[in-house]
Amino acid sequence: MSPSHESGRDILDRLAETLEARKHADPQSSYVARLYAKGLDAILKKVAEEAAETIMAAKDGAREKVVYETADLWFHSLVLLAQQGIHPGEILNELARREGLSGLAEKAARKEQT
Repeated sequence: MSPSHESGRDILDRLAETLEARKHADPQSSYVARLYAKGLDAILKKVAEEAAETIMAAKDGAREKVVYETADLWFHSLVLLAQQGIHPGEILNELARREGLSGLAEKAARKEQT
């Protein structure tokens, strides 16, 4: 059973609150605080690592592993967003803005703006 849109947003909101709180936590007691203390490059490295693991799981056709690795990827992406001062709601709003738009038309519009 998949979660409803609202429960998914609730999960993201709770994670965002937790990740924000971890900015002030002791790096010795919190994995996320340790990532923050190591800086942006360490966070980016984790996002890239989790993206690669997600890709490999998908290539292997291992459904459960794809779910597991994607959760890791999303989590580390949320750490990155928090580090950058971006709430997940901003991403959801951007996705909502794009909903119903043709991807081809949206990409063409971006090219016209540059």
